[in-house]
Order: sequence, then C-alpha cells, then structure tokens
Amino acid sequence: MAAADSDRDPPSALRSEFINFSAKDTASRWLAVADLQQEMYNHLALYVPRILCLGLSGANSSREEQREEQREEQREELACQLLLLAPLEWLLLGEEPAAGLAQLQENNQPSPLCGHVFKVGEPTYSCRECAADPTCVLCMQCFLGSIHKEHRYRMTTSGGGGFCDCGDAEAWKKGPYCQKHTPIENSKVTEEDPVAQLPADMVARSYSIFSIILKYAVDLLTWEQEDQLPAELKPLEKGDTYYCMLFNDEVHTYEQVIYTLQKAVNCSQKEAVSFATTVDRDGRKAVRYGDFQFCEQAKSVIVRNTSRQSKPLRVQVMHSSVVAHQCFALKALSWLGQIIQYSDGLRRILCQVGLQKGPEGENSSLVDRLMLNDSKMWKGARNIYHQLLMNSLLMDIKYKKIFAIQFAKSYERLQSDYVKDDHDREFSITDLSVQIFTVPSLARMLMVEENLMTTIIRTFVDHLRHRDLQGRFQFDRYTAQQAFKFGRVQSLIGDLKYVLISRPSEWSDQLRLKFLEGLDAFLELLKCMQGMDPVVRQVGQHIEMEPEWEAAFTLQMKLTNIISMIQEWCSADEHVLIEAYRKCLSVLSQCHSSLPDGEQPINLSLAGHSVETFRYQVSQDKVSIHLPVCRLLAGLHVLLSRTDVASRVPEQLPLGELSPPLLIELPLRCLVLCAQVHAGMWRRNGFSLINQIYYYHNVKCRVEMFDKDIIMLQAGASMMDPNHFLMIILSRFELFHIFSSTDVRKRYREANKDVVQQNNTLIEEMLHLIIMVVGERYVAGVGQVEPFDEVRREIIHQLSIRPMAHSELVKALPENGNKETGLEGVIDSVASFKKPGVTGRGLYELRREWNKYFNLYFHHYSRADQSKAEEAQRKLRRQNGQDTALPPPIPPPLCPLFGSLVNLLQCDVLLAVEGAVLQWAVEPSGGGWTESMLQRVLHLVGMALLEEQQQLENSSADEDVTFNYTCKITRPGEAPSTSGSVLALLESLQNAPHLEVHKDMITWILKMVTNIKTMRERTSSTSTITISPGQGQEEMLRDKDKAERKRKAEMARLRREKIMAQMSEMQKHFINENKELFQQNLEELVASTSAAAESSPHSLVPTGVAQVCVGPRRLGGTEHRHLVTCILCQEEQEVKGHGRAMVLAAFVQRSTVLSKNRCRSLPDPERHNPLFMHPDLSLGIHTASCGHIMHATCWQRYFEAVQLKEQRRQQRLRGHTSYDVENGEFLCPLCECLSNTVIPLLPHTPSPDHRFSSSSYSCSCSHSNLETWLQTTNQQITALHFAHKKHSDGTAEQAEPTVPEGFQVDFTPQNLYSSSINEMITTFSMSTYKVGLKVNPNEQDHRVPVLSWSTCAYTIQSIERLMMEEDKPLFGSLPCRQDDCLSSLTRFSSACWTAAPLKTIHTHFIRLFAVLVPDSQVENTPCILDIDMFHLLVYSVLSYTSVHSLDQSRRTLVDSGHLHLFHLITVAHLVQILLTSATEEVCMDQDSGGSEEEELTCQLYDTLRKHQGSLLPEVSSGWQLWRSVKAGILPFLRASALFFHYLNSTAPPVDLLVAGPGQWEALCSYLSLPLNLLQLHHSHHTLLEPLIDRWCCHPGVRQTLHGGVIVKFPRESNRLVELPEDYSALINQASSFTCPRSGGDKSRAPTLCLVCGSMLCSQSYCCQTEVDGEDVGACTAHTFTCGAGLGLFLRVRESQVLFVAGKTKGCFYPPPYLDDYGETDQGLKRGNPLHLCSERYRKIEHLWRQHGIAEVIGHAQEANQTLVAIDWQHL
Repeated sequence: MAAADSDRDPPSALRSEFINFSAKDTASRWLAVADLQQEMYNHLALYVPRILCLGLSGANSSREEQREEQREEQREELACQLLLLAPLEWLLLGEEPAAGLAQLQENNQPSPLCGHVFKVGEPTYSCRECAADPTCVLCMQCFLGSIHKEHRYRMTTSGGGGFCDCGDAEAWKKGPYCQKHTPIENSKVTEEDPVAQLPADMVARSYSIFSIILKYAVDLLTWEQEDQLPAELKPLEKGDTYYCMLFNDEVHTYEQVIYTLQKAVNCSQKEAVSFATTVDRDGRKAVRYGDFQFCEQAKSVIVRNTSRQSKPLRVQVMHSSVVAHQCFALKALSWLGQIIQYSDGLRRILCQVGLQKGPEGENSSLVDRLMLNDSKMWKGARNIYHQLLMNSLLMDIKYKKIFAIQFAKSYERLQSDYVKDDHDREFSITDLSVQIFTVPSLARMLMVEENLMTTIIRTFVDHLRHRDLQGRFQFDRYTAQQAFKFGRVQSLIGDLKYVLISRPSEWSDQLRLKFLEGLDAFLELLKCMQGMDPVVRQVGQHIEMEPEWEAAFTLQMKLTNIISMIQEWCSADEHVLIEAYRKCLSVLSQCHSSLPDGEQPINLSLAGHSVETFRYQVSQDKVSIHLPVCRLLAGLHVLLSRTDVASRVPEQLPLGELSPPLLIELPLRCLVLCAQVHAGMWRRNGFSLINQIYYYHNVKCRVEMFDKDIIMLQAGASMMDPNHFLMIILSRFELFHIFSSTDVRKRYREANKDVVQQNNTLIEEMLHLIIMVVGERYVAGVGQVEPFDEVRREIIHQLSIRPMAHSELVKALPENGNKETGLEGVIDSVASFKKPGVTGRGLYELRREWNKYFNLYFHHYSRADQSKAEEAQRKLRRQNGQDTALPPPIPPPLCPLFGSLVNLLQCDVLLAVEGAVLQWAVEPSGGGWTESMLQRVLHLVGMALLEEQQQLENSSADEDVTFNYTCKITRPGEAPSTSGSVLALLESLQNAPHLEVHKDMITWILKMVTNIKTMRERTSSTSTITISPGQGQEEMLRDKDKAERKRKAEMARLRREKIMAQMSEMQKHFINENKELFQQNLEELVASTSAAAESSPHSLVPTGVAQVCVGPRRLGGTEHRHLVTCILCQEEQEVKGHGRAMVLAAFVQRSTVLSKNRCRSLPDPERHNPLFMHPDLSLGIHTASCGHIMHATCWQRYFEAVQLKEQRRQQRLRGHTSYDVENGEFLCPLCECLSNTVIPLLPHTPSPDHRFSSSSYSCSCSHSNLETWLQTTNQQITALHFAHKKHSDGTAEQAEPTVPEGFQVDFTPQNLYSSSINEMITTFSMSTYKVGLKVNPNEQDHRVPVLSWSTCAYTIQSIERLMMEEDKPLFGSLPCRQDDCLSSLTRFSSACWTAAPLKTIHTHFIRLFAVLVPDSQVENTPCILDIDMFHLLVYSVLSYTSVHSLDQSRRTLVDSGHLHLFHLITVAHLVQILLTSATEEVCMDQDSGGSEEEELTCQLYDTLRKHQGSLLPEVSSGWQLWRSVKAGILPFLRASALFFHYLNSTAPPVDLLVAGPGQWEALCSYLSLPLNLLQLHHSHHTLLEPLIDRWCCHPGVRQTLHGGVIVKFPRESNRLVELPEDYSALINQASSFTCPRSGGDKSRAPTLCLVCGSMLCSQSYCCQTEVDGEDVGACTAHTFTCGAGLGLFLRVRESQVLFVAGKTKGCFYPPPYLDDYGETDQGLKRGNPLHLCSERYRKIEHLWRQHGIAEVIGHAQEANQTLVAIDWQHL
C-alpha cells in the first residue's frame, strides 16, 4: 500500500488551497475565456483526481473505521460542491447560487405533470374506472387529492423507476389532475417556448455549460480504456495507483461472490458481504486499491475462481484517475437533474443539447450515445442517466416526441443489446418503452411514422430462430441460457401490448395502412406457430423423453391479449376488418395447402345422406394444439357478424373462398384429441400432453384457444348441411362404424373391454361437443347477447358449484388487456355477499332466481366441476321440494350469420344417433352404453324442444315454423333399424327401474312434447290465440309427484322408528343379563361424580362459614381420591405422594408479554440472581400445558423413542423438524401440541388440623398475632444465621442465640414423595432453570428453586391479566387445560423445596424476609420500589414452608405464617402504590367528610410524605388516593387469590364465579383481609411504623422517585402496536424506511415488529448480525432483544404476518388486513385496497398474550413440511 500514499498531496497543502479557492472568481475567469470547454476540462483534470477516490473506502468492520469512512465521504461531498459544482452554478446563474435558484423557481410556471419518480416499494394507485390502461398510476399524494379515491382502484407497490401520471390528460378518461396539479384557469395556454422566459445571456451560458458537462459525462461513462483518460483530461503526473473494480452480473450468486472475495482480497466474511451488497446495489465496487501488480493479482484470482460453471465475473483494473472522473461524471449528471427542476426553460435547453445531432450524423446525439452504450454501463450509471432522461426529456412534451422517434429508430438495436445483456429489465433503457408507448398519441405517431408495430413484431420473430423444416417454431429442450434469452425476448410482446392497448376511435388512411402492414407481420408470426409441437399417439411403449411444450404455451399466453387487442382494433373500422379477414384467410389457405392429408378421399353415408371427405385419423397421424391462424379467423368471423358487416356488404367479403369442411378440420382434430386423451387413448404420451390439454382449457388460454375452436365449428356448421357436418364429426371421432352398422340398435358386440370403454367415452364427448356447438351462444356475434351477459353466465355457473370468494371468481374469469374481467358490474345483480368471521373469507352466494339459467353442459366446466355442480343443483332442488330434473336453460337467439345452427338439432343423422342411444338404454345388455351418454341425449332432446317452443312463441300468424322436431321424433326409425320412434323409446324409458335418476328429466321432456303439440294445434286452429302451455296438466303431474314423494318419506320414517325400537330392546336385554357389572360401575360413577363436584370450583361449602383460602381458618378440599388416566397406556391411577409418578405435558418459555421495559438487556446467565423480580417484569418464564397426563415411565419411554428416531432422521435427511429434540422438545402424543417438559402431579394439600375442640384449639395450636410471629421468625432466622456461620467457620464466637422452643436447626424433615416423583420434580426444575437462564442444567445451583417459583408466579400473573382484559370472572371461566396447568404448577412449586438442599432454601427465605423486616446480617437488599410484590409473596410463602418444617413444637400452623407474610406484603404493596401513584391533582372531592378508608389512606400517605418530603406531591383528596390504591392493588389481590386457591385447594366463593359487582368484598373475605385494607396498617400501627420507616429510608427509593423509571400500578396490559386503518399508509411509511446499515439504501423487505413498532430491514445480507456465533437476519436478532426469542412481525410489502420462535422455527399467518371482499391479499397480488380488520388483529394479540405463538408455529410446521425447510433465522 506504500505506493498509494506517495502521490497524494500532503493534506495541509490541499486544505490551504481549498480555503483560498473562490468559486465566484473562478466563474468570472471562465466567463472571460475564449475556449470555455478547454478551461473547464483543465480545472476538472486538476481537481477531480485530488478530491475523489483517494484509496479504498472498504467494508470496515470496526465502528471507528466506519465513522472515519463517513467523515471521508462528507469531505468528498463538500469538496465536490465547493471546488467543482459551485463555480458551475455561479457561471450559470451569474449570482449567488442560492438566491439565483430561488429566483428561477419563482419565475417558473409549475408544470401540470407531477413526474414524481417512484422509489422501490412505494405505493402506486391505478383507477380501474378511469385509467387509460393499467400502467397509468398516481403517487400517494396525488391519489389522495384526486377524484379517484372514491372509485374502484388498485394499489400496488412500485418496483422503482416509473413516474406518477398525474396531469397527463391522455392517461385518464376523466379526472387527470389532482388538486395540487390542476392548471390555473386564467393562465394563458403555454404554447410559447419556456426558454423565452429566461434572460438571453443566461440562455447562452446554459447552452455552453450544459453541452460541455453533458459531453464530459457521456464521454466518461462510455469510455472503454482502463488506464488512460481522454487527452484533454490527462493529469500532469500519473501515479501508479489502481483500483481492482468488480462489476455486478445476474449469473453469480451472493455466496459465490462472497467466497471468491474472501480468497482474492483477503477480507473477512463481513467485509466480503458488504462488498457484495454494494456491487449488487450500485453495479460495481472497488475491492482493492494499490499499484498495478497488486490489483492485477486480485483480478486473476477472481477470474479463475468464478469461471468454472459460467462466464467469469467481470473485473477490471482501472487507474484511480479514470475512476475519479467517472464518479464525478455521475455527480455531474445528478447535478444537471437537480438544476433543471428549478426551471422549465433550463429543462428544455438540456433537452435540446442532449438531442442535438453531432457531426457524425445518424445516432450521434449525446442521448443516442448513452442509449446505445446502455448495456455496457454498470447499474449505478444506468440508474442515474435514466433518472435524468425521465426528469428532462419525458417531462417536456415537445421533446418527449422527438426522443420517442429516436427511441423507435434505435429500437431494434436497443432490444438486441438488452437480450444479450444479463441485467434485469428495470436497469435497461428498453424499460422506458412503458413511458413512451403507453401514450396513445405517441404510439399512433410512431406507428405511422416509424412503422413501430411492424418493427416490434419483426424484431421479435428475428430473435426466435429455432424453426423446423416447414418454418414453424421448434423449441428444443431448453438450456438455462435459452430459457433466459426467451424470457427477455418476451418483453417485446409487452411493448406491442402497450402500443395496442387503447384502440383508435379516429382512423387516418396512414394508420390503416401501417396497422395492416403490422398485421401482415403478425400473421407471419402466427404462421410460424400454426401446427407447432405436433404430437403422434404412442402405441405399444411409453414415450421415452417428455417433449418440450412449455415454451410454446408461454408464447401463446403472452400473445393471448395481443390477439384479442388486434381483433378489437379490427372491429373499430369496417375497412380494416374486411382487409384483415381477407389476409387471415389467405394465410390460412397457405397453411392448409401444406397439409399432407389431401390424399385418400372417402365417401360416408348414413341415414340417407352421404358426404365426401378424406381419410384422417387423430389416433394415428400428427396433430397439433397450436392453431392461432384458424382461431384468429374465427374471431374475425364473429366480428363480421357482430358489426353487421356480413349482412350489409356481403359482396366485399371473400365468403365464396371459404370451404367449410376445411375450416372445421383443424379445430375438430384438436377437440377430438382432447376427447381421446379423456378416453385414455394417449396414456403412453406422458405428462406433457396432459399439461397441454389442461392449458388449452385453462382460463389463461381458453379465450384464444378452446373457445375459438368451438366458434370455428359453429361457423363451419352454419355454412354446411347439418347432416354432412355431423357425419364428418362422427368420422373424426372414429365412431362412424358404430352408428352406420346395419343393425345399430342391437349395438355391435366388441370383444375388447378397453375398446368398449374408450368408445363409450368418445360417444359421450362427441355428444357433449354437439351440445356446445348448438348451445354456446353467449358470445356477442354468435348469439344476440352483450359482453355483459357472457360474464354474468360465467359467474352463475361458477357459483352453481359452490359459494365462492371474490378472488376465486376473478381467477375463474379471463382477464382482458387491462387486467379487468368485468366481474364487478355483474356480480351484485346475481349474487349476495356474506361477510367473513374472524377466520375464513367473504363468500358470494348465487341468488335463487338465477338457478334457472344453470346449464349442466356449460362448456367451461371441467369434469370435476360438472359433477360438483350437478350434485349441488340437485340437492338445492330437493331442498326446495322440486323435481331433480336439470333441463337445459332457454338459449338466447342466434345472430343471422349463425342462424342455421339450430338445424343440427333436427337433422336425420342426429336423430339416428339419439335413437340408437335410447334403444341401447331400453335393452341394457353388456357394457354397450353409459348413463351419461343417455343424459347427454336427453339434454339434446330438451334443447331441440326448447328451440321449437321459442320459435312457436315468437312466430307471427302467417309464418310457417320450419323447426318441427316434435314431428320427427314421433316418426318410427327408417331402415336399417325399424324399431320405435324416439318418443316411443322415451315413453318406455320413463318407468325403467334402472333409470330412476333420469326419470324426472324424461317426465319433463314428455311434458314439453305435449305442450308443443297443444301450441301447434292452437296455432293451426286459431292462429291468433297463444295460451301459455298446458298448465293444468303440468300441475296435475306435479301434484302426483308430490304425493309420491310424501308417501316415500312417510315409509322411511316408519322404518327408522321400527329399527330404533328394536335397538333399545336389545340394549335393555343386555343390561339385565350383565346386572352385577353395571351395578359396580354405577357405584363408581356416583363416587366419582360426587368427587368431581367437590373438586370443581362450584361445589359449595356448608353455609354460614365464609370461604377463606389462606390462614388457619382456611378450608381445604375434602379428602378424596384424585383419579387420572395415562394417555399412553390407558391405565387409571390415583395421584398419591408415594405412588408412581404421573406427569402433565408442558411447554416452558421465556416471555416478555407483560414487560414494561423492553430496553433492558437480557441478564448475564452466569451471574444473574433471579431472587427479586423487578416490577417492570421485563423477562418472565411462562408455563403452559395441553392438559394431557401420562405415567412418568411411559413418558420417558416415549421421549427416548423420539430421540432415537431423531438421530436416525438426522443421518438421513439433515433438515429441521418442527420440534428441537436436543432442547428436550417433543409433541404431546395425543394432541401434537409442542411441549418441552413435564410437570409432576402432586396430591392436594390437606386442610389445617381442626381436631381440637374449640377450647383446646385456642391454647394448643394458637394462631399467634403478628407481633409474636415476627418475634419468633426473627429468632428462628438468627438461629439459622448462627448455625450457617458455625457450619462454615467451624467456630462460634458469639453466644448461641435463644432458639424458640421446639425449633431444631439440624432437623431433617422426612421426604413426602416417592423416588419417581422426586425424579420428576427435578426434571421440571431443570427445565425451568435451563429455559429461564439459557444455561446448561446444574442441579447444585442455588437458583434452581427460585426459577421454579418464578414460573409459577409469572404464569398466574399473565393468566390474571388475560381474564381481566376479557372481563371474565376470576374463577370458573378458565379452560380445563389452564386450570390443570395452574393447579399442578402451584402444587409442584410448593413441593420443589424438598428436592433442594435445605440450607439453600433457608438462605433464600432469609434474604426475602430481610426486604420486609430489615436484617443487619443481610446486605444489599433491593428497595421496595424495585420488587414485584406478587413474586415476593409467592417466593416467601413457598420458602417459609422449609423454615417451618424445622419447628417440631407443633404449636404454630404453617398457615398462620402464610397469612402474616401475606398481610405484611400487602402493606408493603400499599406503600409501593402510594409512593408511585403521585397522582396529578384532580379536584373532584366527592364529599368533605371522607369515609374511614379515605382518612386512613391520607394518614398513611402523610407518613410517607414525612420521609420523602418534596418528592411526593401534596394530595388533598383522600377519595382519589383511596381510588388509586384500590385500583392499583386489585391485580395483586386477584393473583394472590388464584395462588392460594391452587396452593390450598380451597373452593372459591360464589361471587368470584361470575363477573359483576361484589368482587372486591368477595376477594377480601376470601383472602381473610379487612374490607378496608388500610386497617392492616392501622391496627398494627406501632409495629409497622418502624418497618415503613426503614423501607422509605432505603437510598434506592429516593433515587427512583427522583429520576428513575417509575412503574405505575395497576400496570397496564401490553397491546400490540396500533396499525393504520388503511394499508397504503403502512406501505408509504415502509417505502421511506431506509436500511440502517447500507447508507440510505431502500430496504427490500421492510418488516414491522408488532410488539414494539420498530421497522426492520429483513431478509438481506446488509442487516445480518451475530447471535450466539451464528449469523441471523434482522428479525431474528430483534426477537432476542424484544421478545426473548419470540417475535410477531408484519412484512409490509408482502402483507404477511410472520411468527418467529428462536432461530429455526417460524410460520406465516394471515394478516389482519382485508379487502372489501373479506379476503387477505398475501403478496399484494390482487391490489384491492386493504383495511384493518380489528377482530383479526385482536385475535393475533390474544394469541400473543396467552403465549400461544410457539404452539401456532409448531402446528403450522407439522401441517406443512415446506415451512420446516425455510431458513427462518435469515429473515
């Protein structure tokens, strides 16, 4: 690196030069010179290399180095501004820049165009009603000020790049301006040149400055020599200082680049990540600085390392002065972009300079040079100059046109560059096409002047070079390279779509000409697609290689919208339409002439008709699904009908050239192929064919594929003899031989069963096709309908399957070029909307009256849809008491051009086919027919009858109705089969037992026939009267049907009753026989129910005795056996202290849900002492359980099996599972709930001994008063101190203290529990210890019991908060799993002291007690404000038991100790509340003479004020003090009641089982407290005063009150952060969030923490940090500080809620934002406006509060294995 410093100026010299530099003088010097360019270049050559790029600003790891680097950057910025840009500004403005720019801006007329350029991730809005096309968008500010916010709009997030179209009148059908950009009425229309508004001398100066600077920037950005500068910029001396510059490409991954850099430039992983991130963001980064050799060496390592699989990374060794000038060139371009914002005049001058032709002629302007070198530049440079083009050329309407023409001229070259380049489209100049081609006037101008449409299509075709011998596209197996290229070529189709998106209303001759020229090119493209990817049926063996099919379909999908748009353009002008039709027809004839199947002509005859055709079999010859030319012709044919051109000017149409059999040939083959695939004849052709057929029918392609094939058949059929048409169809379906055999009615016998089945399916498919050809009339131009009807019909049929959500309906409808489906205009008329609940989504249900439009053979149903719809409709009709026939709906009339289609229904061939099928149904022998075949025939008969009825109703008197189907079906069949007529056959089928299902339909048909006959008779006799058809008869039939149904229902009911009677008889018989067995069970049952009643909280105690849960007067649960069943071995067992251990599956986790201080860092596990919990509850341990019980031994066996399985799995798979066995996790064997430990079940605590009579009770086992108890306890503590000291020192200096009678220091109490229970006690203790402190298990650690008590206290507190929030009663409303968990947990906590050394527990008690009663021998006890009193209560009560166990005198009850402790701590809590309540003075004195409570509160408060003086304000209102005390202490009392209830198994009083008044009184009596809590203080006044005195004098109290963080009581429950109602506000907030680490770069995945509201930069390398030696993403790292490893986040750009637990677990959860249709939009794909659903957000909050997140993640990962594979730690 030595070389690097040699040529740097000593900083002091530079600095003095900088200080003496005057921008003003330099500018005036420049003004005087003759050759300004030379002068400026000299200045730049001198200063640029001395200011910029002086060494490597690397990825420095230490904070200090980062700061230094930031200072260096600031210095560079400042120097650039002062030495390089300031002189330019002085020269341009001729005055002080700040004043000059302000003046310019003031004189400038603001442009009506907004032009705000979108940042990545910013919200954009498009109005679905007014936007000219979907690319017209508004920024948030303009949108909120526009009329569109009341319309239906679409909201998306921008990928960066585009700009706001506000103010562009062509982009909006109405409301082009928002309030801010509305042009001022009185301003004269600014047609004049804005340059004229500037002073002439400034104009001249700006011309020269802009041209010099722009030329300088263009020269340098397109400069290709790495160590030479242009001659004018050569520095005086050239040092040996080089950069090794690494460029971005889209081929290598982050990991490859990071690994390579670590090897090449010897940097740390962190630095390499930073380098890689910068290269990805800016497109290039210097990774080494030094002499040439040093950099060259790094380059060779990088090239060598990355060239193995693909082309190597691009690296250049560049001279530092070249890099410096390139950096300044970018700064100069940005400066130009800023300057022109001040004045439209300057903007126009820059445009002129940029587009001025250079001396070289064509493509020589500066802008051209930039565009043509686009693909050679790096990302950062492209971004800056694209931004400049957008701010200048695209904002100036005049120059936008000139630029558009230049762009179109170079279009082909730019696209070729883009295809070869590997950067994304958004970094390419070609991306500007969206800004130019979507402006209709520009697009039309370019089409006419530059022949744009043809250019785009030709360029596209040129890039697809793979052809077969016939010139069709042939996409071979795709290499990744080809697929990549094909993907890029498709962007051309996007450009074509922009050009065609709005069709012209006015046509000029030029436009007609150029459009038809474009159409020629397009037909050439379609001709290359016609017949591509042909398939041949595999017979014998399965296909070996699946052929490539996706490319062809991708192309088809991309072109679908274009084809539709071209048809729309054609429909807008009669002349164009006729010409287009001609051209299309001639191209189709060319395609037909190359068909190789003109050879064998054959003659077919059937039912007295014959037709000429040729031999072709789909099952043997080549067939292709791709027929775009045919389909375009079909589309144009419909337009001829829709625009009435066909009927107005038939002479201009080449209708004579049409050969209908040829027109239908190809589409028919395609449909036969589908039928044969359904019939299973193409099984051996593999999946590629199945996929092609799927897409052919799929909503994305069907409009221009399947639908058009049906239309083509309709067109052909309408121009042919229907008999001929049907014979050709039979022939192509390869069914002709079946129906033409002499004895068709007997159905020829086929030996091969498979063939029979195939033929049956083919007949069904053929009948279905005929139904579609005649019946599908909902296309404007085929039937007399509007597009509106078509959409409505689609919706009716979708909703006939089942109620659907809005998004499902949208997916089921085809989108047009504007991404619209037309759904919204129709949906409300046919369906009603049902709102969703807290889960699920809103659904649309079809209204009743639309069911009659249901068509079972709707052509867009898949087979599955059809059977679902059929079932749903039959069920509905049954519910409404109708028959279950599903007759065809009444069809709309056909357009004249297609009018002859109806004759298909009554032609002889179809009648012969119908007769044959019915005949087979009459004599069902063998497998010769199927029910669905019959069903289709019935449907066809029904259609014909409806058609006849329609014609009769609509005909006027003198017309003769040509359609007489009823006559034809009454004629008996002619030879060769002379059996009965169709009608006779139907009548004989009506009561056939094997056709029960179709009976209703046949009845309906016969009824129709009768109606039509009566109509015909009426019209013949009295042609004037037409009466609605045979009502009476219909009703009679209906009544008959109803009676029949009723009879059947009655029979069914009687049968059910009979069966029930038999069953109950058998039951009685069985019980009588097995009497003794039942007797025994009944007794047990009675016993257990009474036991349950006693154990359940509702069992009441004899009246007259108040229930008390603490102290000697408490009533324990009555002694009864507690029986439980093991879920693993199903054995029942009683819970006993000495029995086999039973355990409860549980999950222990750290929690910050109740935390009042999230800034507190996690404690150091080794040194942290958890004995005192701070009132801010910043970190607790929560235990939850699913309530399932097992034997300890069963559980151990189960867990060992899980461990073993896990070891085996790890060797095989190496993935994660949803639970982490190494941390002791497992899934509950019954409910699969995540668990990580087990709680042992312990028996109930017995009641206090009441054996003594009341008189002896008072003397022998007294309940001492507080004073005596304190005295005794103090003595006991002193004795323990002495014993501990003696034990540790071995000496005893002082005299032995007096020991209370019967207190034996060295006594060891007997162990109450069996060894297996003790083992489980240790197991659970170790789990809480391990989880709570994040350390390895250590049974000797004195903190073990404390953590067990801690989880008990914290869990009770969090459950109490939950109940409080939900207004539930304290007892009786807990689900039993929580009830079991709390009761086991509390009993366990009270017993866990038996597993620890007694001395440890004693020491804990002494320390805890010293807080209440100060003890000289205990040091540094915390002050009263730093302790959570409930934790203190739990710890002291549970540890006191161990001290009491040494007292052998049997004089005192442990319960009285509990009561005294409880009272003492309650007083301490009162003091704590009063010290912190410091209420703001509110003068709301209720009444002057306060109650006793108020007086006593004031007394206690005054006592405290004596000690604290000025720190406590004076409060006059006792009422208010008492109120805040009562509110503050309530949570503590509620939690205590829960604790003592579970500890002592005491039944709660009735008042606490319901929510409502009387809670306070019930609580106080249950806890044996006086109603006026302050009596506690008052009655032991003398005793407590000194204690209170000592509490208050603790230095910590003053300190906290003076400036510490005070926790106020009652602590408010934590809530998740407030979210805005409108989601776009959130997106907006996120779009302005920059990544905190990569200097102002926009974050790609901004993520909001729902717990604390921080915004994080997720899922990116820049924000990874190290946690426990592992790199984790920002979210995971944040969970450790904010949620103790658990986090809830909202991923703003994806609209997804993310739950994370630890490093390996996470899941996505539905977000609380819904659109108007009650659906979430994860990934913001649909773009409907989203609003907050508070119920759903509350549900997430509730999950978090009840600590259920880990469980949700566990269940989600179990249910969905893909979630397990995600690297959650990187989010």
